[in-house]
Amino acid sequence: MNSYITIAENINRVRESIAEAAIASGRAPEDIRLVAAAKTHSADMVKQAIAAGVDAVGENRVQEMLQKHELGAYTDAPLHFIGHLQSNKVRQIVGVCDLIESVDSVALIELIGRKAVSLGLVQDVLIEVNIGGEMQKAGVLPEHLSEILEFASRTEGIKVLGLMAIPPFCEENERNCNYFDAIFQLFVDIGRKKYDNVSMQLLSMGMSDSFCDAIRAGSNMVRIGSAIFGNR
Repeated sequence: MNSYITIAENINRVRESIAEAAIASGRAPEDIRLVAAAKTHSADMVKQAIAAGVDAVGENRVQEMLQKHELGAYTDAPLHFIGHLQSNKVRQIVGVCDLIESVDSVALIELIGRKAVSLGLVQDVLIEVNIGGEMQKAGVLPEHLSEILEFASRTEGIKVLGLMAIPPFCEENERNCNYFDAIFQLFVDIGRKKYDNVSMQLLSMGMSDSFCDAIRAGSNMVRIGSAIFGNR
C-alpha cells in the first residue's frame, strides 16, 4: 500500500467520512483537521500523504521523526508529535514540531517552556487527558487537569491550544461515545475559564476506528494512520 494513488484514494475516502460526520455535528468539513499518523511509515509515504492533502503529519517516536525530518518528509505540512514524550527527548523536538500533542505533566511543561525560551520561541502544545483513568496509558487524569493548566498559564515559552485524548477501546459504540462526550465537556468547561497562555482551539481525538464518532462528539482534529497508510 505504498503507491501514490492508493494513499490518495484512502485520503479521499477519509475526507468523505469526515465531511459526513462534520455535517452531522453542524459544522463544515473544513473545520476538521486531518493528521496523518505516520508511525513506521516511510518518508516517501509521508510525502505522498502530504501531496494528497492531509493537514498535518503526526509522529509517535522521536528518533523516527528526526530521521524522516532529515529526509525532508514534512515539507509543506505542519509536524505534530503525538506519542508519549519522555523528559530526555524534549530538547530534541521543541522548535522542530509545530505542535506537541502529548503533554501530560507539570515537569514536561517546565522543560518545554525552558527549552522554547532558550530558542526564542513559543511552543504550541496540547494537554493529553487520560479520560478512562487507565494505569497503562499516559495522560493527566481529569481531576488534575486544572492543576496542570494553572501551571501552564504561568510558564513562559508555551501556548496550550487544547486537549488530546486516546479513550479506552470499547467494543460497544455507546461507551466510546460516552468517553468522547466527557472529553468534549472538559474542553468546553476549560474554554469558559480564563487561563493565560491557554486557548481551547483544538480537540484532538479520534483515530482510524473511531474518528467519525469523535467528530460527531465535537472533535476538530483526528489522527488517522491505518485508514490512510494501511496496516503496519
